[in-house]
Amino acid sequence: MMNTKRAFLRQTLATTVTVLAFVLAGPLARAADEAPDALIKRLSVDVLETIKGDKAIRAGDTAKVIALVDERIMPNVNFQRMTSSAVGPAWRQATPEQKKRLQEEFKILLVRTYAGALAQVTDQTITMKQFRGSPDDKEVLVRSEIRGGGDTVQLDYRLEKTPGQGAGWRIYNLNVLGVWLVETYRSQFSQEINAKGIDGLIATLTERNKANVKKG
Repeated sequence: MMNTKRAFLRQTLATTVTVLAFVLAGPLARAADEAPDALIKRLSVDVLETIKGDKAIRAGDTAKVIALVDERIMPNVNFQRMTSSAVGPAWRQATPEQKKRLQEEFKILLVRTYAGALAQVTDQTITMKQFRGSPDDKEVLVRSEIRGGGDTVQLDYRLEKTPGQGAGWRIYNLNVLGVWLVETYRSQFSQEINAKGIDGLIATLTERNKANVKKG
């Protein structure tokens, strides 16, 4: 049980740093001019420094994190792709309203998970691994590690090049300690969908989010 809890805390911390890199580093104005690995490195360094200097964020100010996510993350992450991939084949049968609700509840679930781990960020640093990509790539893998404050945390990103000139890169999946975020949720969501359908999954996410609000 302790090993499971420890692994969850490590995964939560690493995922927090990932998402907040997009929240706090500002709009991706330079994304089109940067290679994807350079972009991730710049944002990661910026967020680590920002967290260290912001007591409210380090204390887990959930409302502040949620507001920042709405303003900064969503324009820079393909969240629809992330949600549809997590839901799996059932996404194609979902109505527009169900898809909207799934994205809303999934976002709340992730954001509140991140907010709870912010206080653990102390003296971490980011190390980028060798990037293997070419200018013609439409999708890439960027690999990194977070070091300090305990064990080294593997943190990888899958990014896609957005259509149109100068559109830059957007993240659509994360790998924390060897586990891809979308695939992890797909397994959980599949069980709910098989038992209760799409509406059942929405209801489960809604109840989980309400419970997290009470805990906060």
